Amino acid sequence: MIVRDLISAEQSNRRIVSPDGNWESTRMLLKDDNMGFSFHITTIYKHADFQMHYQNHLESVYCISGEGEVETLADGKKFPIKPGTLYILDKHDKHILRAFEEMKMACVFNPPLSGKEVHNAEGAYELEAEAISA
Repeated sequence: MIVRDLISAEQSNRRIVSPDGNWESTRMLLKDDNMGFSFHITTIYKHADFQMHYQNHLESVYCISGEGEVETLADGKKFPIKPGTLYILDKHDKHILRAFEEMKMACVFNPPLSGKEVHNAEGAYELEAEAISA
């Protein structure tokens, strides 16, 4: 059994802050945990507005708090995000995420992340990245 708590994880190397200043993510469950997915609590900072395109991963995102929107670039559709909203990037959707206020999100990635990933120039995570040491 694996047991971790968010406060302790936030005070460790499991907390990653994006170089562009849009988000921070505490990686609660990672590839080395051998569960087949990774689980993250991610904070999207107020007024963040950035493009992502997870070409190597599928992601499900559940909004715990805050408000914003996600826009799919293929068709320009905008979907409001508020507490209780789940959006699923099941087709490697190229999208823009906007935070009207700070948003706290629970995120699941498949395949799992190793730990230290940040978005590349395309807005994606690489398949292999440096792992966080336990």
